[in-house]
Amino acid sequence: MIPKFLLKRKYFTYFSVLLLALGVHYSVRTGLNFYLVSKDIWPEAIGVQKPFSFNHILAVCIGELYVLSLTAAIKFTVEFLNERTKNRELRELQYQTELKYLKAQMQPHFFFNTLNNLYALTLKGSQTASNVVLRLSDFMKYVIYDAKKSEVSLVKEIEYIDNYIALEKLRHGENFEAEIGISGNIDDVLVPPLLFLPLVENAFKHGVKTKDDQNITVDFETRDKQLIFTIKNYFDSGQKQQTPGGIGLVNLKRRLEMLYGDRYSFTNQLHKNQYVVTLIIPIA
Repeated sequence: MIPKFLLKRKYFTYFSVLLLALGVHYSVRTGLNFYLVSKDIWPEAIGVQKPFSFNHILAVCIGELYVLSLTAAIKFTVEFLNERTKNRELRELQYQTELKYLKAQMQPHFFFNTLNNLYALTLKGSQTASNVVLRLSDFMKYVIYDAKKSEVSLVKEIEYIDNYIALEKLRHGENFEAEIGISGNIDDVLVPPLLFLPLVENAFKHGVKTKDDQNITVDFETRDKQLIFTIKNYFDSGQKQQTPGGIGLVNLKRRLEMLYGDRYSFTNQLHKNQYVVTLIIPIA
């Protein structure tokens, strides 16, 4: 009755049916007791109480309302726990879906460009081609197997980013520097997979624009149970800088909110011809 009437705001119907149910219940219970058990249907009351009197009806109905209240509380508690479990599963499903969508957005064009460059190297007979194949193999292995996990070793994530940078340098040429710096102990640190890659992608997409300062700097630092990730790239200050964005950063911010709530920090700043992004997340 509660889900059918009360939760649907059919209050008059609910209380009408409730009163009818109490009336039927009282009649059946009192009638059976009176004719089959004892004529004294209310022995604990003062004096002799007749069946179907107002006092007896009120006493029985109040007792049944206690039972209804208890069972309703149990029902609501069970439904609340089930709903909480469903919401948790939905959040996990949403996270997994967004992670897969992020990977789907990132991989195809990157693999396409890398294979084109690899094809050009094989035509030239370059010895670099074998190194590219090896790095591309490691890259694909990480995406297919390791990135399916909820957490991966930070060491593996850095190796993955290093492979990505090496393959991007093949596409952009060797006229710029890209470095990865590490501070603190990262051996036992676990992080969500592919968390930092959208930021590295944007650095290559928007940062390699000038002939003088074309370097990209990536830093990982562990301090006070926090992982501080910083990436810097230079651009031509004489040109209008396009604000990095896209589906990758949108998914990244949503993942950060789902994973850490308000326990993370994400900042991006422009300093003359330098774009700096800092991401701070808690670590165990």
